[in-house]
Amino acid sequence: MTTWHDYIQSGKPVPEWPYPVNYDKENEIECDVLIIGGGVAGCHAAISAARYGARVVVADRGNAKRSGAGGAGVDHWHGAVTNPCSRVTPLDYTLACYKSMRGFTSGIARYIICKERWDTLLEMEEMGVQIRDIHDEFKGAPFRDDRTKLMFAYDYVNRHVIRVWGYNMKPALYAEMKKLGIGIFNRIMITSLLTEGGKQGAKVVGATGLNTRTGEFYIFKSKATIISTGGIGRLGSFAPELTATGSMSDLNNAGNGHAIAWRAGAELVLMEQSGPARLSGFGYAPYSMGNAHNTYHGVSIVDTEGKEVPWVDAFDHPIKTIEERFSVAPGQPFQLGAGIGIGHYLPEYRSPELIHDLPERIRKGEFKLPLYADLTRLPEYERRCIWGMMVGNEGKTRIPIYDRFSKAGFDPDQDLLQAPVMSPENYYHPNFWGGPMMTHLRSLGGGGMLVDWDLRTSLEGLYAAGGSPLFGSGCHGESHTTGRYAGRQAAIYARTVSDPSVSRKQVEAEKARVYAPVRNPVDGIGWKELNYAIAKVMQDYCGRYKNEMTLNLGLRLLRELRDNEAASAYAANPHELGRMLECYALLDVGELVLHASLARKASNSILDFHRLDFPTMDPPEWEKLLPIRLEDDKVKVRELPLDFHLKPPFKADYEENYREHCRLTK
Repeated sequence: MTTWHDYIQSGKPVPEWPYPVNYDKENEIECDVLIIGGGVAGCHAAISAARYGARVVVADRGNAKRSGAGGAGVDHWHGAVTNPCSRVTPLDYTLACYKSMRGFTSGIARYIICKERWDTLLEMEEMGVQIRDIHDEFKGAPFRDDRTKLMFAYDYVNRHVIRVWGYNMKPALYAEMKKLGIGIFNRIMITSLLTEGGKQGAKVVGATGLNTRTGEFYIFKSKATIISTGGIGRLGSFAPELTATGSMSDLNNAGNGHAIAWRAGAELVLMEQSGPARLSGFGYAPYSMGNAHNTYHGVSIVDTEGKEVPWVDAFDHPIKTIEERFSVAPGQPFQLGAGIGIGHYLPEYRSPELIHDLPERIRKGEFKLPLYADLTRLPEYERRCIWGMMVGNEGKTRIPIYDRFSKAGFDPDQDLLQAPVMSPENYYHPNFWGGPMMTHLRSLGGGGMLVDWDLRTSLEGLYAAGGSPLFGSGCHGESHTTGRYAGRQAAIYARTVSDPSVSRKQVEAEKARVYAPVRNPVDGIGWKELNYAIAKVMQDYCGRYKNEMTLNLGLRLLRELRDNEAASAYAANPHELGRMLECYALLDVGELVLHASLARKASNSILDFHRLDFPTMDPPEWEKLLPIRLEDDKVKVRELPLDFHLKPPFKADYEENYREHCRLTK
């Protein structure tokens, strides 16, 4: 197969754009519920809204059949605490997450997810996804319940993380959407939210979009809108030739949902939170290298002489047996498991790990590099489940790792997976394939739109769902579940409002902004140069360590980029135009992050937030949220207690709030 790179290198003429280009042509679409973003959250939101009687439209940047960070599949379904084998309650799980993050996560999203994640998984089973060991491949294994045929990960005692054959999650959702007659508009980049009277902060009545193949302009009129656009994959680093295989994030996720919500006047929180960009493309393809984390949890790690690295339990006590790696420690109620969107775990909820002083022991020569993952030391059922079932279904591994490695002759019964050779300090975390930690490269995480118990944002008619646009959510199953919940809420709300009225002035202003790059002189810079410049500003002025001067310099440089390079940038076709508009979104998100970082005048260990001019870590008076929004294009920040979700106008009890708002009857 000839790649595009091969074709260009051959010297053959560049082919003409293969689609008819119709800049300025308008397409008007009306619906009850508009879903922006067709990942797993958006698709499940669409299905939920349609089942509640709404006319639903999905606008997706790619092709909704496989698009999004979860589009390729999944092997874990976390926190299904209401499944028949679980010993954990929704309140237990919610409080474990909330306390571990010291309140810097969403109690609302966590509780909703706990109440409905098992039911959401059962819906996926009805759509054709295998969630049980129906062929008895693992009958008798300690992680399997022989009555229900469910299989569990991490904590074999409390049984709330379910192993699933999730390679076909997205096609199953897509087929269900088609069956329900949902309108699916692929290759549409949403460029703005439309608001009542065209006013910032007013009720949301739709959105505008661009077809990135034909260049046509779309006007979506909706009674309710849900943003489920995913994360922000390339704000802090941009090297597409590297990150194509080395990132867990979908590089098409440029923070567009955050940007359009910000420009419309919605409140966002914790946009100052970030972490080391270990998945930025400077490491290795996910799960391709030896490690003992997530899908590979429990795998033995050995050094080059075969010496095994010890494991410790949640309280750092040595453990001797492999069985203990999958069990609770004495005095531990349950484990949360890795990959749920929280960056800090209290010991009583942490899973066993490799010894925490491994970097020091490597320096001293106790363990000699390279390290290896040795699956041969696991029981046969563990080895077969990790390599055959889990690596064979996790989206980032099914084809590039399981299929390719197997065809190349890798045999987990006898072969080892080498871990990357790095400086000793980079072995502090068992996710070795992430590569070395670079303090100037940051990944955003945890922040997003502030919502109420309906998952409604601060703007009437606008809802949020998914692992990133929604503040305090996390993994694959959580995205499905919040999408399902938000879709239901939006459909019920849409019954109560009149048809939307769109401001023509707002539409015309947006069209002028959208098409500017194709009308600029051809000597303007391209989207890649602009994206790289934005990333460099964020690296230099909003890295791990910040102060007021660096943050303000970053704002000034982003404004200069917007006023100069971005204003004169050129796009040669609709695809480049879409990418350029993503850069405009990155400029918005960059400014949002810098403003949020300026607002928090204190260092915070949970948020991995370090202000050099406010070095005191975790001062009690700064244990609060700082919702931030635009009002008349001016930045406004207010204070909000971490437990706002249990204060008026809400009830003081999780279950009472859920019952009042869940609206489960049609």
